[in-house]
Amino acid sequence: MGGGGTADFFYKEAQRLGYVARSAFKLVQIQKQHKLIKPSSSVLDLGCAPGAWLQVACQSLGPLRNGGFVLGIDIKKVKVPPLHCDSRVQTISADVMTLPIHQLRSLSPKQKGFSVILSDMCPSVSGITTKDAALSVELGTRAFNLAVGRASPLYAVDDDDNQEEQSGSDSSTGVLQIGGNLLIKLLESEDSKEIGQICKPFFTKTSWLRPKATRPSSREIYLICQVLKPHTNI
Repeated sequence: MGGGGTADFFYKEAQRLGYVARSAFKLVQIQKQHKLIKPSSSVLDLGCAPGAWLQVACQSLGPLRNGGFVLGIDIKKVKVPPLHCDSRVQTISADVMTLPIHQLRSLSPKQKGFSVILSDMCPSVSGITTKDAALSVELGTRAFNLAVGRASPLYAVDDDDNQEEQSGSDSSTGVLQIGGNLLIKLLESEDSKEIGQICKPFFTKTSWLRPKATRPSSREIYLICQVLKPHTNI
């Protein structure tokens, strides 16, 4: 099966199974291999448009009685897809690049953060390879910084944090719970490899995966970070 055939196959499968996009199969494969989402997980989906990962995340929680929660955030307004999603799924429209950590934590169940963070954020592809890769790294870095807060060596104190300090909020811990999992989409480059090296000490296990549903022409790759360590152990 040629490259176009593969893309075509996943597109048709998405339609057949009621997923809003073929990207659903990327998370299906990652979930099958790494079981990032467990019953009762609280999941944060960054860059959730058009909603395919919301569908897979909710399915991964299992029946409604298991509990769990999925919050999707995107700069675009995203409706929760009617298929494969239930009352555990919510979406908000916000710019992840400027959303303060304390505000994000306040959206989590009991304000205790999330057990899984998925970042499928992608820059608007310009076709200029180096520019796209740099923007992808910026988005990936933001996902990591939101996850671990000021423990991140890439964390930059900005206006958001000055506001947080004034309001008595705390951005030191990030919004990923200890023991939690982080998944970041990146475009392959030297800088994306570097992010992998920076994330590594924070988690028990890190690995890379290029899902089968990725278009052959795409340079996207996923960084899978499992089991966040307590910051004192890093």
